[in-house]
Amino acid sequence: MVVSIHQPDYIPWLGFFYKMSQSDVFVYLDDAQYSNEAAHNFNLIKTSNGEFRLKFPVSYNFGDKINDVRSRDELKWKDKHLKTIEMNYKKTAYFNEVFPVFKDILMIEYPNIAEMNIAINNFIAEGFGILPKKILKSSEMKIETTREERVIDITKFCGGDEYLSGNGARAYQTEEHFLNKGIKLTYIDYKPIFYNQCWKEFLPCMSAIDYIFNCGWDWEYVKNAVKEINNGNR
Repeated sequence: MVVSIHQPDYIPWLGFFYKMSQSDVFVYLDDAQYSNEAAHNFNLIKTSNGEFRLKFPVSYNFGDKINDVRSRDELKWKDKHLKTIEMNYKKTAYFNEVFPVFKDILMIEYPNIAEMNIAINNFIAEGFGILPKKILKSSEMKIETTREERVIDITKFCGGDEYLSGNGARAYQTEEHFLNKGIKLTYIDYKPIFYNQCWKEFLPCMSAIDYIFNCGWDWEYVKNAVKEINNGNR
């Protein structure tokens, strides 16, 4: 059983969803420490002037976990984000199909940004038809270990025998430590794929909504494009 883990980011890029699509169990690391540098409260969209960072304000103290952080909805940032998205994507092929549902999900009042991001990301995964049968949150597991040891413990908690990791974790993970616990360590090598975008030259690494508004819920295209880039490998 393949387990993957990721922090709940705000409308993340396609690579996030590709990792989810390769997993039997997907765990949201919602009790990781909030970082103002991570994509917990921002992501990138494409505009007529190029890349634009869509970021929302939050209320937090240093050291807070993601599921302790509240978005500052009183500043009406959701209306601003929706207006910016509509202004830049209203002429795309799938805007009218996707935007109203996205809007309804975003406008719900959430207790914290983890819950909001999870709701948005699960909506996107369902649209793509890739939502794993098991979606869990690390905060519900009461696992107190850290870094590599915590990843191993979460995988074992989920009954996994394979952990699917992002490449960024190579710096602190040791394959032998996983194998000693009966877990195969696998790295996913997702590279940005090309697809039809509005405006000028292609910009990689945009939020997944850029792909969805332009190309719809066509996950087969994503899957085949990744295989082509990676010569048939995951």
